[in-house]
Formats: sequence, C-alpha cells, structure tokens
Amino acid sequence: MLASGCVQKIDSAMRLLIAEDDLRLAATLRRGLGEAGFAVDVVGNGGDAREWALATAYDVMVLDVMLPGEDGIEVCTALRRSGLQTPILMLTGRDAVADRIRGLDAGADDYLVKPFAFGELLARLRALGRRHAPSHAPVIERGNIRLDTSARTATVDGREVALRTKEFAVLEYFMVNPGRLLTRTQIEEQVWSYDFSAESNLVEAYIARLRRKLALAGARDPFTTIRGAGYRFDAPA
Repeated sequence: MLASGCVQKIDSAMRLLIAEDDLRLAATLRRGLGEAGFAVDVVGNGGDAREWALATAYDVMVLDVMLPGEDGIEVCTALRRSGLQTPILMLTGRDAVADRIRGLDAGADDYLVKPFAFGELLARLRALGRRHAPSHAPVIERGNIRLDTSARTATVDGREVALRTKEFAVLEYFMVNPGRLLTRTQIEEQVWSYDFSAESNLVEAYIARLRRKLALAGARDPFTTIRGAGYRFDAPA
C-alpha cells in the first residue's frame, strides 16, 4: 500500500504504463496519478506489460517485480533486449539489496520498495520523464506523416487518417523504428499478445490497410517489403 503524500500536478501530460497485479493498489495508483496529470494505462500481468510497452510510446513505465506469468524483471530484460529505451521504475515488496541489484541489472532506471510515499513516487516519475524526455517526444514525424501518440491521431499534411487501435499500434511501431527491418514475428509479438500460425497473414493485411489509408490521405507508400524477411519503414525523417 501507499504511505501518505501530497499530490502535485505535472506541467504537461505524460503517458504512463503501470504493471501491477494488486487490483487495489493498481486502482489507487491509476486514480492518484491521473489526478496528478498522467495519462495512465494499467495491466495486471507480465505478458500484457511487454505487449503494451512495445506497441505504445510511453514516457515512463512502472513494473511490479512479482507479476503473474513473466515477472517484472523478466519483462524488463525482454524490453531492453528488444531495444526499448522507455524509463522503467521497479516496484516490489522485497527490500533485499540483491533484489534491487537484479532489477537494475535487468535495465531498470529506478527502484522503489513498498510501502512507499505517493509523493516520492511522483517525484521519481517526474525525474525519469525529464531525464528521458528528448528521446521520447509524444509526436513522431516521418516525411509528411505525423503521429501524435498522446492524442492518438495520425495525419498526412494535416489531413487526419482514421486508424483503428491496432492499425495505429502497427504504424507507431514502424515510425519509432525507421529504416529498421521488422519481421512479421516481431510485429506480431509487439502488437498482439497471442500466437499466430505460420499461415497467418494478419500482418500483411494490416500493412495493406495502412498503405491504402495513407495513400488516400496523400502519403507515398512508406513501407518497403523485403521478400522473405519483413518490412522496413522508409519515410524520411
């Protein structure tokens, strides 16, 4: 549970992912951080934490160590191996030095032991957000395509492109990885949490939808198909 602490509004909305399986604590954090000005998403297990973190551009993440499925340290390790640089604060009831070292060695940026003062959590999140803000802007622009991850809007030369949730997630994943070859398996793992058969053409279908919608809005096709390998997003920065 939380120790008492004051709530201080942040200057501008930061997008935050909380992975916490204690429903009561998760609800308290969502409410308190929302009142402090954060845009908060909450998941309750390690698999969802990894999926959401890779599908959405968060400013900061809070990971509980004792998550069902993949624990917080496993999730943190997997995210860092995938190249994700989002700041991560680990929460745990453990206070052993060895456990704190494991979390930090896994790639966490900070560590907070329960119970904690809510004001201290806020201060740590604000510090992490300021420290990493330059590389985690909420607006991504590649060529004439503009993605606002806070408002969840996509535009081409100012014309809005209507995207469904997963279409937005696919486009966002490509736009934060410009010029990088992304395989179908990577895209499936980042955007969807369930497994696909080898014959699944869901990724191909989503790429086709995005190509069509972006073209109708006036964008040239930013996706390069690498036969037998995957796709690359080549719109210029």
